[in-house]
Amino acid sequence: MASTSAWHHLYKTKRWYRLRWHQLQAEPICRLCHALGAVEAADTVDHIKAHKGDENLFFDGGNLQSLCKHCHDSAKQRQERTGILPGHDVSGMPVDPNHHWNR
Repeated sequence: MASTSAWHHLYKTKRWYRLRWHQLQAEPICRLCHALGAVEAADTVDHIKAHKGDENLFFDGGNLQSLCKHCHDSAKQRQERTGILPGHDVSGMPVDPNHHWNR
C-alpha cells in the first residue's frame, strides 16, 4: 500500500481544483448536515470511497460529496475508522447507508 504522500500531489492539480469547484457548485450544502436536518455550507470535497491513490477513483465525480469541515473531520473520519457513519436524520433513521434499517 502506498503512503498518503504518494498521492498527495493529486490535490494540487488543476484538474482537482476544477472538479472540486464544480462539486461545491453542484452541492453547496454539507450532505451529512442536510441528512440530519441542518443547513451548513460545504467547504470540503470528500471522496465517498477512499481512492488510495487510484487516479480513476480520485477524479471520478460520482465518488464525491460535499461536506463541511466539521463533518469531514469528525463523522467521516470515524466512518473510515469504524465502518459506521454516526448520527440519525430528523425522523430518527440512521444516516449510515449500511445500517440494517436502511437496507
